[in-house]
Amino acid sequence: MERDTFFMGFALIQARAALEQHEFPVGCVIELGGEVVASGSRDHSGGQANEIDHAEINALRYLVANGRVEDLSKVTVYSTMEPCLMCFSTLIVNGVRKIIYGYEDAMGGGTNLPLAELAPLYRKMDLEIRGGVMRSECLELFKTFFTNQQNSYLKDSYLARYTLQQS
Repeated sequence: MERDTFFMGFALIQARAALEQHEFPVGCVIELGGEVVASGSRDHSGGQANEIDHAEINALRYLVANGRVEDLSKVTVYSTMEPCLMCFSTLIVNGVRKIIYGYEDAMGGGTNLPLAELAPLYRKMDLEIRGGVMRSECLELFKTFFTNQQNSYLKDSYLARYTLQQS
């Protein structure tokens, strides 16, 4: 658990940086052998906001582009929020087998996907998924985001309402 807290701390740094830019505060780091080998957050400062450039996707793109890891089953992904269905699927199809997250995505989280009921590619995947690591620290970032009137992303969504009711 100390290891998870240590690396989630790095994901929180990414998330705080995103929040300072009025981005949704999801931060992600990818760890291998006790070292952060990639990181990412949402960053639309140079272009159009979209639903493709999520923190986990950006971290994975960086990792793959830099050729740092050949076997992604050996990495651990740490994210301040439960990966959405798109991110979760992308991670596991690319070989990631261990995902640790802080705050549950009550609206769009993908980690409860019933892999055993899907097509053969997914049925036998052996994954380790753990949520709630540094949940309160992650939750505070999302509360800060949703209470800031400058942020319109997901405003009045189920996730915003759920988050603002959490303690």
